[in-house]
Amino acid sequence: MTFGDTVPIVETPRTILRGHRLQDFDEAAAMWAHPSVTRYIGGRAMTGEEVWSRLLRYAGLWSLFGYGYWLIEEKDTGRFLGEAGFQNLRRDIEPALDDIPEAGWVLAAAAHGKGLATEIALAIHDWSDRHPSRRRTVCIIAPENGASIRVAEKCGYREVTRTSYKGSPVILFER
Repeated sequence: MTFGDTVPIVETPRTILRGHRLQDFDEAAAMWAHPSVTRYIGGRAMTGEEVWSRLLRYAGLWSLFGYGYWLIEEKDTGRFLGEAGFQNLRRDIEPALDDIPEAGWVLAAAAHGKGLATEIALAIHDWSDRHPSRRRTVCIIAPENGASIRVAEKCGYREVTRTSYKGSPVILFER
């Protein structure tokens, strides 16, 4: 049994959300290296080392908190589509997020513009809503990322404040 087999599976009409496996690294690294993916998330392509650290973080989140990030695959083909879930990064941000789970979603460039982000974000929040200890969640989004802001609003997020993270402006949303 691998780590990815211990993560709960969530299905949407078009996708399966499952735990990451070691063999997912190459596809994840390709996604995180694409400029249209990272434009609003750090603003630069990630190195393989950074993506590897993400995969290790995902395993740790599930192990320590009982929530984390899922890998998103297309239901019909098994094709890698992205990642979504909840994290606790203890970000150095004001106001502090404390231990409130932070939602996030990222899709591979080929999956953009198809309504998948909303479908997936609603599914992970439905999963979260069935776990009462995690009713309150937050997300931070770059102000110019209108698509993600619309997804967050469809999931019930409302703007709390505008702040900055690592020198870049962000909007803090709460649900």
